[in-house]
Amino acid sequence: MEYVTALPHPSAEEPAPARSGRRSLATALLSGALGAAVALLSTRQGWSSGTVAVPGGTFPLHVKGSDVTGVPAALAVVGLAALVAVFAVRRTGRYLVAALLALSGAGTMAAALTGLGDSSALDEQAARTSGDTSATAAALTHTAWPYLAAFGGALLLLAGLLALRYGRLWPAMSGRYERDGTPRPRRTRPVDPDRPEDLWRALDRGEDPTGA
Repeated sequence: MEYVTALPHPSAEEPAPARSGRRSLATALLSGALGAAVALLSTRQGWSSGTVAVPGGTFPLHVKGSDVTGVPAALAVVGLAALVAVFAVRRTGRYLVAALLALSGAGTMAAALTGLGDSSALDEQAARTSGDTSATAAALTHTAWPYLAAFGGALLLLAGLLALRYGRLWPAMSGRYERDGTPRPRRTRPVDPDRPEDLWRALDRGEDPTGA
């Protein structure tokens, strides 16, 4: 008597490397794209504010992240480009691009956190506003946007580390457009018996120039 079981046959299960590659690919794409978007958006927001003394009182000052430093936005763009380029290269090239992606994320984090305590942009604005080159900003306050930019860099770093660890399991963008190995039919030009070069080319191709 035969017994029927509901358990799947082991051979029908998806291999563990394939599952890891698929999950890591989805995580890297999501974290990389989201990280670049968060970093770029954060640099366009206000990072810090302060005041400067002017005749009659004080004047408020505000600076955006791009006024403080342009490094996070630039590295976010580099990281996004590297994320796309990961799928266009293979083997050693993929590891190099993945390393660039990870370094872009780490650099974005470092630049954002460094810019958090940088008051030079506010001081320059204070000098222009007051007309006094020695004037500096006072009553400094900072927003949460620099931390969000650093968080975006952390997501880019995660994408790069995933690419370094599991990138060998990911498909290549160019693979979709490659031929499947099936030889294409060769187009043969009609042989002109009055042209000796046509006769020799036909013989080189293994064809009978006489058509017999």
